Amino acid sequence: MNKGLLKSWKTDKGFGFIKSDTLEHDTFIHISALKHMSRKPKVGDTIYFEVAKQPDGKTKAINCRIEGVAELKAPYQKHNQQPHRMAKSNFASSFLGKVASISIIAVLGFVAVNKYNHYQSNEQFNSQTPVITNADLATFDEQYPKTVIPKNTQNFTCDGRQYCNEMRSREEAVFFINNCPNTKMDGDGDGDPCERDSRF
Repeated sequence: MNKGLLKSWKTDKGFGFIKSDTLEHDTFIHISALKHMSRKPKVGDTIYFEVAKQPDGKTKAINCRIEGVAELKAPYQKHNQQPHRMAKSNFASSFLGKVASISIIAVLGFVAVNKYNHYQSNEQFNSQTPVITNADLATFDEQYPKTVIPKNTQNFTCDGRQYCNEMRSREEAVFFINNCPNTKMDGDGDGDPCERDSRF
């Protein structure tokens, strides 16, 4: 790091020259090298700086600071990425963010509509459910007479059997044709099962 005195400064053009005891020639300084300082430079300021060589062979001051003046932020550093690339990648991430947001909103809307339709169908079903009144209870026994199952058949259960040769007794066959679906034991439909079975 070099130390020098600001020998000249052109405020209207934003540049000047630093005289240093350690360097042979005066060093060019541009205002961009001091952007992070809290004030603009004045002739006579002590400047700390590094020297960089420009493509034309001339030298310039970089990473500069003014002695006794507060810094606003870290010195400006040039980014390797070009601005149009950054904008393009920001656009891509912004576009993907928008697509993801729209997708989430669409899914939530779809779920909400399905829930609402399910709720409406349940409401319609509940409004069509009959209500039994006391008057209905008075005539219930007449409309639906009690079916008494003999005690000896109460241990019969519908277990998928359908034919007479699968039955153990006539009572079991009667129970099956009266209570179980898809039985094939009453061919003539008279309610008397297994009429040709000699076991019964």
